[in-house]
Amino acid sequence: MKILIVEDEVLIREGMSDYLMECGYEVFEAGDGQEALDLFLREAPDLVLLDIQLPILNGLEVLKTIPEDQLSSLSSC
Repeated sequence: MKILIVEDEVLIREGMSDYLMECGYEVFEAGDGQEALDLFLREAPDLVLLDIQLPILNGLEVLKTIPEDQLSSLSSC
């Protein structure tokens, strides 16, 4: 499973990433909304952990920018 972590706080992002990689997941990291969007479109993750308050594009702007057909392939909870 591919997981995209989007968090601008480096320690939080790295901690989550390290833990998930130890659990066997393939993890991608983004520190801002634009980087998140680029990684989402390039890597097609199965799960996105998305912070709301981000630099450049906030989390809500990222969600609005992702094409709807690609969003529908994600599970929501």
